[in-house]
Amino acid sequence: MITNFSRVMATMAMRYRHNIAVVNMERNRRYTYPEYHRLTNRIANMSRDALHLRRGDIAMLLLDNDSLSLLHFPAILKQEATFLLGNLRDGKAEHVRQIEQLRPRIVFIETRMLADYQDLLRQRGCTIVAMDRDGTLPPGVHCFWDLLEAASDTDNDVALDVHRHIALLRLTSGTTGQGKVAQYAMDHLFALRDSAYVQPDFAFNEATRYLALTPLSHAAIIPFIQTLFTGGTTYTLNTPDLAQWCETVQRERITHGLLVPTLLYRLLDMNSTGMYDLSSLTTLTYGAAPIAPAAVERLVAEFGQIFIQGYAASEVLNWVSILNKADHRTDTEAARRRLASAGRVSPGVEIMIVGNDGEPQPTGAAGEIWLRTRGTIDGYWHNQEATNAEFSDEFWKSGDLGYVDEDGYLFIIDRKKDMIISGGFNVYAVEVEAALSEHPAVLMSAVVGVPHPQWGEAVHAEVVLRERVAASAETLIEHVKARLGSYKAPKTVKFVPDLPMSSVGKVLRRQVRQPYWSGQARAVH
Repeated sequence: MITNFSRVMATMAMRYRHNIAVVNMERNRRYTYPEYHRLTNRIANMSRDALHLRRGDIAMLLLDNDSLSLLHFPAILKQEATFLLGNLRDGKAEHVRQIEQLRPRIVFIETRMLADYQDLLRQRGCTIVAMDRDGTLPPGVHCFWDLLEAASDTDNDVALDVHRHIALLRLTSGTTGQGKVAQYAMDHLFALRDSAYVQPDFAFNEATRYLALTPLSHAAIIPFIQTLFTGGTTYTLNTPDLAQWCETVQRERITHGLLVPTLLYRLLDMNSTGMYDLSSLTTLTYGAAPIAPAAVERLVAEFGQIFIQGYAASEVLNWVSILNKADHRTDTEAARRRLASAGRVSPGVEIMIVGNDGEPQPTGAAGEIWLRTRGTIDGYWHNQEATNAEFSDEFWKSGDLGYVDEDGYLFIIDRKKDMIISGGFNVYAVEVEAALSEHPAVLMSAVVGVPHPQWGEAVHAEVVLRERVAASAETLIEHVKARLGSYKAPKTVKFVPDLPMSSVGKVLRRQVRQPYWSGQARAVH
């Protein structure tokens, strides 16, 4: 099937002609749906006519959210090249690695980064497009807005195969090692869009006002696409500043947001509802990790029953499962147990729990989670070895350990690589972290296995305490023992000011773990 996305968006522009599509907060730009349609037409036509991007070429985006909201979903689908979504929160060395691996012909970059990046980009044969008129640009660097002024805003005749054309590339988050390159056809993006519409709790419509705080190159793209097709408005922020997020929610009457649990904890810690009017929020989606029951109680008390947990992945670009708003309660033991889940498996998702012998497991039995959906990618870009290792019969082998209960709730126990084997017992880091987070002094934690001469591995926790709250290691160890038993409780606790985080807000357990295994012949005992 082929699609001309200019025509698709033209009808959306007519339908939502009075609605605002995108608002750039820092750059103070607002585009109606017709304006956004014409702008993204210009970007696509400029990419073809001025920059000569063609099918098979790669263009890389090293942009803030504000610029990404222009050079993203609609613009990319209106032209033939493949776009690589870079992440500004990655370091320069990681950007260089990506550029050398993927060899983009064009790099769109924030103007403030030119001094640091222009020489390395030129050395690698990249044409550079800077995003703002910020003084005089260096020779040979194109100005995005100058190129745009010369481009046509008319619909073009580009028709792309929704299943075969690779529209987007994205580096996987790499929390367990160096990231691979996920490749997305257009229909993977449409699967992402549709996966929200079978879940009524998301309630996307023309009144939606979604505020993107985390990078649009990662999870924040999900509500962006879903908001766009329903005629709502996406607002963008460029820095993960929660005070600015709260101010924007208050001023713009934001309805929807997406945050990782660590940011939700900080909202509680900063007394956000006491300082700002956040009453317009109707839907706060979170992912990457579950929230402990004690934290859920506090969040619901502060914000109301507006929380949705979603489970997805770079390799499966749709909502795999959803813990809906009504499930965020603690009034019964069954309700508290379900808070540890990732919610019910979404309609249309095929899930298989696979044991160590490669055989499917019965309901309630644990194993590796395999996923086959419309949003499951076909493999990794030019990496057949990794594709063969992680995909089987179009299933993606997630590396997550879990089970599905008799009511269809998916429980993610842990990642295979984060399972601690201590004295022959399996200890799941996420379970210990959840128990620690129930202590009122704990803001967040990371639990890892460290070498132990007798048990092979011992459970170790690194803990960030809440401001102006104290707790001893012994207190936290006894707290976990009371909930999980002695063999799962940390044997050691280290208090730290912060934890290493990925660019999308996930705690990097491997970085916490690494110093303890330095000099060891093996990474496990």
